[in-house]
Amino acid sequence: MDDTIKKRIQDIVDSDAIVLFMKGNKTFPQCGFSATVVEVLKRLNADFQSVNVLEDPEIRQGIKEYSNWPTIPQLYIKGQFIGGCDIIREMYSSGELEPLVKAATE
Repeated sequence: MDDTIKKRIQDIVDSDAIVLFMKGNKTFPQCGFSATVVEVLKRLNADFQSVNVLEDPEIRQGIKEYSNWPTIPQLYIKGQFIGGCDIIREMYSSGELEPLVKAATE
């Protein structure tokens, strides 16, 4: 990955406590997996930044290399990669996600 792209992604991840790289945006998700993660975050009343990877092919490919995770969406809390849709859904169901979200937004 190009250092410029890596820095751009790092800056985005560091710019907000909760950042979701997704297809579409939080008001108009453009894939079912992204919509699921947005719904989970809304249920937790999380204030988060969304990054539409469909608008930037370099970010779309770069975020996969950055996290070493092959799919979108990708959720970051306080700079840490948390996971994609299935992991977020499981963490929400088990109650593991809520304390992370609350701690990030306090």
